[in-house]
Amino acid sequence: MEPMEIRPYLRKVQFYETDGMGIVHHANYIYWMEEARTDLMDQLGWGYDRAVEAGIDFALTEVNCKYRSMTPFGETVAIAVTVTRLTPARVDLHYDITSTADGTLRAEGESRHFFYDRAKKAPVALKKALPEVYERLAAMLGHPEERKDNGKA
Repeated sequence: MEPMEIRPYLRKVQFYETDGMGIVHHANYIYWMEEARTDLMDQLGWGYDRAVEAGIDFALTEVNCKYRSMTPFGETVAIAVTVTRLTPARVDLHYDITSTADGTLRAEGESRHFFYDRAKKAPVALKKALPEVYERLAAMLGHPEERKDNGKA
């Protein structure tokens, strides 16, 4: 399967996401990464709603975030997601969160997931359970330094 053109997820910072200094509170970056992951699945044509209907969860086992520079209220950030590792049973993702105004890296993160069959209450090989989704993720395998687009038009 050919790699798909995946757009970064764009997110404008809301006032409620900031602290007393008008800077994004650190916990919000994790939420944004989840939003970007959901958007990625939508762009791949297999939204989380379809995975849930199929009884397959993308269970989170690990998440981390490195904060590189402060993100102020009102700024729009672009969140680029890259598949860095894929096995039949799990996927690792990398996130770059950058300012759309000047490309400044605000944060970068990673998340690790395993595929879980709710009916069987056990891990599942996505390659067998949902081969179409597995192939779309496999087509995205790449490295963070290969990403070029930061959401600028």
